[in-house]
This record gives sequence, C-alpha cells and structure tokens, in this order.
Amino acid sequence: MSHSDTIKQLPKNSLLLASSDDVENVAYKYMDNTYCLQFHPEVYHTVQGKELLENFLTKISKLKQTWTPDSFIDSTIEELKTRIGNDKVILGLSGGVDSSVAAILLHRAIGKNLHCIFVNNGLLRKNEFQDVLDQYKEMDLNIKGVDYSEEFYDELADVSDPETKRKIIGRVFIEAFEKESSKIKNVKWLAQGTIYPDVIESISATGGPSATIKKSSQCRWTSRFYET
Repeated sequence: MSHSDTIKQLPKNSLLLASSDDVENVAYKYMDNTYCLQFHPEVYHTVQGKELLENFLTKISKLKQTWTPDSFIDSTIEELKTRIGNDKVILGLSGGVDSSVAAILLHRAIGKNLHCIFVNNGLLRKNEFQDVLDQYKEMDLNIKGVDYSEEFYDELADVSDPETKRKIIGRVFIEAFEKESSKIKNVKWLAQGTIYPDVIESISATGGPSATIKKSSQCRWTSRFYET
C-alpha cells in the first residue's frame, strides 16, 4: 500500500473484505455487486494480484475466457478505423515495443494517415537510431527520423542527478516533438503507446517504486488518443 490517502469509514451497506497492517479498509463490497479496492492488483508488487483479478472476472462477474491476441488485434483495428476515419494521426516512436505496437495497429487501420516521428536523442546504442529507422521503413510505416542529439547533449552537459536528467530528457523531447509535429498540417489526433502500469496514478508516501514510475512516465507514451 503506497497511497497517501486512505478510507477511514466505509459507506452504509458495505462489507469489509480485506485489511492490512497499515490500512484498515483495503477492500470492501458495496451493496450487491460493487467491489472496491484501495490498491493496485495489476502491478507486480501485489502478491497473487493476477489470481485476484481472475477470480473477480470468472467467479464473480461470470465472464467467459474467450479473449485471444488475434481477436484483440482485429477488434482494435476495427475500432481505430471507426473512431479515426480519414483523420490524420501523429505518433512519437521511441524504438521500443510499446510505441511500435501502437504504430503497427494504427498503420493497419489508417495507413499513410499515420505520421510517425522518431527523435534521435543521442542516447541510443551505436547505430541504433538508423537501424531502428530502417526497420520501421521496412514495415512500410510513414515515418520521419529527426536528429536532435546535439540539443540533448547541450542540455545534459554537467548534469549528474538522474531525476534531473530524466526531466531534461522529457522536456527536450517534447520541444523537439512539438517542433516537428507542427510541420504536419491538418492533424486531428495525437497517439501515444506505453503499457498501463507505467502510468500508475498513485503517490508513494515513502518515496517507493510507484512514485518513481510516475515521475519517469512523464516523458513516455500511453496507449491513448487525444484530439489536437
């Protein structure tokens, strides 16, 4: 439990289900079919979190386990086609799995209306920027690679604190991305792509892992769409 806020008193018609040494009301049931948790079962810190979610979905909610990766891909592409239509989308690519998966799904849905920007921050492995850029082009992505390594080097010079570095990298990346994206006209959507645990909306009262995740995620991508 890393939340700085806690529930001291349960509402009427509630049944307490779980407590911890630090938090009295960790989980409770409200009325007949509402279950409330004051922790994150989806993160790796939670012991048996996967089992907890599975029990809720299959034994309480009575859902059938018919989901497959193929069905997710097909349904996601159809949803993107319906939602975006003929609009243009901008996506920042990092070279990692998360943003790459988002790019491929969008590409299958809207083709060349997806405009990808890959910023070289000068902090990648030797030749990695060009190697990754070539791989993206082989995937037929509509991508533009831009080199801002000198801008990053100038801003990071003589900085040793890791947290300060992360903030500088995030700020300079946003500045570079905004500059390049402004050159693409008539764009309606901004796409982002990072796994959800990287954007945990919790605050660590002791400065633990969740607070660190939230700070570093400020310059990473989330699987969402925003109208510009």
